[in-house]
Amino acid sequence: MRASSGLKGLKISGYMDPTFIYNKRQDRAGFQFLNRVDTNNGGDGYNYDNSYFGAAVLDFTKETDSGTRWRLTLAPNRGVGAVFDGSSPIHEASVSVPLTDLQTRFIAGQIPDWSGYEYLQPTLNKLITHNLLFDFTLPTAYTGAGLEITSGKWIYKGVLANMNTSKKTSGNKTPVVAYQVDYARGEFQGFGFAGVHGKAANFRADDGVGNPVTGLPYDLKDTRVDLFEFDAYFIRGDWTVQGQLSLGQQKNAAITADPVTGDLRSAKWWGLSTLAAYKWDPRFETTARFDYINNKKNGGGLLGYNFADDRNGIGPDTRRRSREGRQPHRAHAGCELSLQPEHHLQGGVPHRPRQPARLRRREGRHLQQDQPAVRRLGAGVVLTRRPPSRRAFPATRLPWPHEGHGRFAVST
Repeated sequence: MRASSGLKGLKISGYMDPTFIYNKRQDRAGFQFLNRVDTNNGGDGYNYDNSYFGAAVLDFTKETDSGTRWRLTLAPNRGVGAVFDGSSPIHEASVSVPLTDLQTRFIAGQIPDWSGYEYLQPTLNKLITHNLLFDFTLPTAYTGAGLEITSGKWIYKGVLANMNTSKKTSGNKTPVVAYQVDYARGEFQGFGFAGVHGKAANFRADDGVGNPVTGLPYDLKDTRVDLFEFDAYFIRGDWTVQGQLSLGQQKNAAITADPVTGDLRSAKWWGLSTLAAYKWDPRFETTARFDYINNKKNGGGLLGYNFADDRNGIGPDTRRRSREGRQPHRAHAGCELSLQPEHHLQGGVPHRPRQPARLRRREGRHLQQDQPAVRRLGAGVVLTRRPPSRRAFPATRLPWPHEGHGRFAVST
């Protein structure tokens, strides 16, 4: 009956993630759930306090007898489609077709980015928020086609695609090449690297003003982007250790133009993130993470963040008033205590200590430079089941059916 109705091999899962946030800087407190990202339709944009949490997600996967896998993931207002398109409820729409065997596959569609040691889905990570590198240096998604090859302990992926857009605009013809390589050295450890090379949208050029010296408008065409990251993990017994190193640059995308000619300059950055967790007993775990980004070249600028932003704290340090408009280094250190009284129930209390003003940055999100250093406290309750390791499942894997997730955060 199931086969004749087309339901054979069909799996449906999902999760809900209502989140309560108190934010003193924004003078607001309340729940965030299914709120818009698109600023043209009443949304709040992608900010440190408005990323992928607060979602309701449905995931449909179907595998045919031939081994072809279809996937459709819906995340209204909160998925990657909402971030780069503004209104699309599609988080992922992809197909994986076996070629010579089940280990060699053709892949195509809209695929969320696979870089780094953290999952995009917050319920699969140990900490509530993402690290700095995830939020500000990695792509959102790819629209294109490529190959996925599994060979022993190695997994290779590569696509020729649009980055962060479902359609190229007039005058733009160059895609990106995105790739990922993963190696699992036994059950407990492994490493991987990923990169993107090609052309992508340069939002800096579309400032409505143009060159302040010549008065001519800037070229709005896509510009060269090069991204590379290396990550590794060790998960054994009571210990979890993960780390990531990222490098990136985009031509003509720096926040500060040349002070003499008015020409746009390249944005360049590098950063690292490391996480360590220790489980004192099966019900109690301590997690700590340190993130750092250096993007001081040409007055700052990160992937997709090309203007001074006092909400997220991105842009030149005006207090130094240097001719280069240099941006200070960004760092964040924090920890969390986790308690798991029942198998499917987990609670957490994160803490972010005071930091010097020029090193101030929230997990995965900048804070405004000219404000006093802050202290942040939070707590969380999670009803979930977690996979055993970062590399055990694809980066876009969703949880088991009927999963719930609730969080509480305080910013002071």
